[in-house]
Amino acid sequence: MRYEELTGQVQAHADLPDRQTAERALRATLETLAERIPDGVADHLAAQLPGEAAESLRRVVAGHEASPQRRADARTHGEPFDLTTFAGRVAWRSRATEDTAVREATAVLEVLDAAVSPELMTKVGHVLPPDIRELLPSTRAEEY
Repeated sequence: MRYEELTGQVQAHADLPDRQTAERALRATLETLAERIPDGVADHLAAQLPGEAAESLRRVVAGHEASPQRRADARTHGEPFDLTTFAGRVAWRSRATEDTAVREATAVLEVLDAAVSPELMTKVGHVLPPDIRELLPSTRAEEY
């Protein structure tokens, strides 16, 4: 899938006014997701996305390289935080309210679910805590 298609689908699913808002929501969600999931899963997700979207994930993973302890934790677990923190980080990055951030993140995850392999989205779902996992499409969230 091309980046323009990805952002267009995010814009449509989240009912956003323009492409720039969709890009901001996509970037904010991917960066926050990359903080929450193990680096290896983030790397696999980046490999299945267009370069512009993958860069959001890779930037966070690269930041984990600064500290050996942080790298070890991020590589295997991701940073532990809940839906409230997830929503707050997405909101901060996208310059939106937390309610809007949750709606937009849900749309991004729905688009990702259709854009990448089902096996990869299953891995993403397995490493997320139940409260964040609820943002996945209902058919995917029911698998856990």
